[in-house]
Amino acid sequence: MTDVLGIQIPSTDPVFLTIVGFHVLLGIACVIAGAGAMLSAKARGRHSGFGVIYFWLLAVLFASATVLSAIRWEEDYHLFVLGLLSFVAAMFGRSAARWHWPRWPRLHLTGMGLSYILMLTAFLVDNGKFLPLWRELPSLALWFIPAAIGLPILVHALLRHPVAVGYDRLRSARSISS
Repeated sequence: MTDVLGIQIPSTDPVFLTIVGFHVLLGIACVIAGAGAMLSAKARGRHSGFGVIYFWLLAVLFASATVLSAIRWEEDYHLFVLGLLSFVAAMFGRSAARWHWPRWPRLHLTGMGLSYILMLTAFLVDNGKFLPLWRELPSLALWFIPAAIGLPILVHALLRHPVAVGYDRLRSARSISS
């Protein structure tokens, strides 16, 4: 075991520790890029720039999570599953926007929002037991807190965000006039 800032890392192997360090930096960058996309005006430019960065950082984060999970499969397979689901959700959301599927703004928002929630879930499930305040919670709570916070925000955005609502109104107006 190696202790880094109170977080126990289950190895002293320098290669494993290097991958973990890289993975942590990717995770932090991914959280920042995702927040940047969420908080930016929804248009080409800042939003899509942060979104592209988030997607590719998440792809590499998933790759590093896959390696780390493979090394300790029995203990960490659930982190691989969460990473896979997060990346698949992001691929879905990105594809919906790139190919303008029917109702693509809602599909994009859903995919990317779920991706972010799943990424944060993986982080808390793996690290919550070492973090102040979080370690006081039952371990099962760490599986549900990101969804309990994120899903109401996502539903609110799906029902109220001007891009999603405006797109639906535009489609309705076009179908009426045809």
